[in-house]
Amino acid sequence: MQITRRTLLSGAVALSGGYVMPQIAWANANLSLGSTQLDTLSDGHLVLPRGFLLPDTPKADADAILAEFAITGDTLEPDCNLTLWRSGDHVILFDAGSGPDFMPTAGKMMSALDALGLTIDDVTAVVFTHAHPDHLWGVLDDFDEPLFPNATYHMGQIEFDFWTDPAVTEKIDANRLTFAVGAARRLAVLADQINLFADADEILPGVIARATFGHTPGHMSFELRDGEETLLIIGDAIGNHHVAFARPQWASGADQNTAMGIATRTALLGQLADSTMPFVGFHMPHPGIGTAVRDGDAFRYVPMT
Repeated sequence: MQITRRTLLSGAVALSGGYVMPQIAWANANLSLGSTQLDTLSDGHLVLPRGFLLPDTPKADADAILAEFAITGDTLEPDCNLTLWRSGDHVILFDAGSGPDFMPTAGKMMSALDALGLTIDDVTAVVFTHAHPDHLWGVLDDFDEPLFPNATYHMGQIEFDFWTDPAVTEKIDANRLTFAVGAARRLAVLADQINLFADADEILPGVIARATFGHTPGHMSFELRDGEETLLIIGDAIGNHHVAFARPQWASGADQNTAMGIATRTALLGQLADSTMPFVGFHMPHPGIGTAVRDGDAFRYVPMT
């Protein structure tokens, strides 16, 4: 397995004296997995109140952890990393990003695809980890049609059933009502063409679903396999590279079921550390590819270089 990072250049900036300097358009990471190719694509980043992600954590303890990562202030700005996997004739996109309707700092997927020389027509499958806005809302175009015309769509049965239940607005916290309305609208468009699956299903060649419930009721991770090489796409099962690793037992305000989120996160970190399997985390620092190692009773995130 080999990872390379590259900066893709687009356009130019004219400087005084006639010199033209390339303008950085996008950066990505490329990783070979056996005979296949994996790219992480930035969809931008979110801007979230610290209290949303860390509502019940001891402030002094959280401050000490965040300070180690030069994070201060009342907001957090997690990166958003989409994964594109090219295997044979398959061009598989994991999650569809935010689109234009969630946050102005996110929804940059189209620029990331363009920087790779790809278009929406090239994508053959879109696989969702879950139905939160930063993962789902980019799936429709300006006419409320599926954005990827040649793609099949895939989501876990439990996740799909939760967000399409007419009573979902009665079962979800008030601060997530827009999540529910937005998910229901988009999934209604996809309903007749979406493939629903369960834990351990091989949904596409070399793509095996792994249940990582808690962040949402049906959140899924995906193990990618090519020969003896494997990698795990974890979505938001581990939501950041700092507190989630140092204190996985602390509740995350981003998890819909906090107790299940803690259990899933703790177990997953142990599995990743013991297996040394690399993973892509949606909200890890861009480009989002790394490993987990044990650090006493806790864990550390190690970005792949």
